[in-house]
Amino acid sequence: MLHQCLLVTHVFSSCVLFASGIMTALVLVIPLLTGSVPEIALAARRVVRSDWCLTCPSGIIQPITGVWLAIMDGYSLLSPWLVLTYAAYLLAALCWFPVVGLQIRMAREAETAAVRGEPLPPSFQRAFLWWFALGWPAFIGLVAVFWLMVNKPVFGG
Repeated sequence: MLHQCLLVTHVFSSCVLFASGIMTALVLVIPLLTGSVPEIALAARRVVRSDWCLTCPSGIIQPITGVWLAIMDGYSLLSPWLVLTYAAYLLAALCWFPVVGLQIRMAREAETAAVRGEPLPPSFQRAFLWWFALGWPAFIGLVAVFWLMVNKPVFGG
């Protein structure tokens, strides 16, 4: 029973983690296409809130339940597929941490511009480019984690 609960929690939180990443990208990018600063400010606030409410908790749950399941299933925590999983997850996390700071900064800058009736400052555009660039390795890292989790490949003889 414990194993089933952990497995469901692990799979569900991985779906939330992956989906919240895609959702935050869409929520922020779509208003940028309109150029409406108030819409961008609202979207940026929602992205920050979403990361704290969805991405962060699922990002914490994932490694805890993953390691627990690996131990319960009798895998060595140094199995090559698990080591690759740790590396891919770490890549995603190392990209996500600065993304959070960028999102908070972009939300503040967009809110200030919206209140003042001004266009977005150039610093918003620079932060967005970094946010966008860091999103890709995080996305690829999570895709790799999914693949490794599902396939559990055996390396060597």
